[in-house]
Amino acid sequence: MPRQYWLMKSEPDVYSIDDMERDGTEEWEGVRNYQARNFMRAMKKGDLAIYYHSNAKPSGAVGVIRVVGPARPDATQFDPEHKYYDGRSKEEDPRWDVVDVEFVEKFGEIVGLAELKADAALEGMHVTRKGSRLSVTPVEKAHFKRVLKLAGAKIRVR
Repeated sequence: MPRQYWLMKSEPDVYSIDDMERDGTEEWEGVRNYQARNFMRAMKKGDLAIYYHSNAKPSGAVGVIRVVGPARPDATQFDPEHKYYDGRSKEEDPRWDVVDVEFVEKFGEIVGLAELKADAALEGMHVTRKGSRLSVTPVEKAHFKRVLKLAGAKIRVR
């Protein structure tokens, strides 16, 4: 199956690209939107994602991460002490998933949302659409490659 491309958002004060670089691999937990969850369920090992800082000044693409395993149930949904607890979710029928991701590259500079929106080659990219709030979205290969170029990224996609 061909590689897929994604954009995954995190607020930098919650979990930044620097945290990702330090940790190397991490569970992408806490997604509580059904559409974003369904996108995560479609992820495959080896898929690449743009790491995006949201609610930042500026918000924008800051790096690249790789999916290292398929989606599986998010254990935090069952823990009443955890902020991502969901009392309606049952272990025999979990609502929420996580994927494991690994650090690939941090961009030298943020590619801000304004720059992404201003680039005609990125027209139609989910994150550039008015009202786009999903934390996980698919990215077309051409859009992914364009963001890498704008960022001066070292990683290449064929």
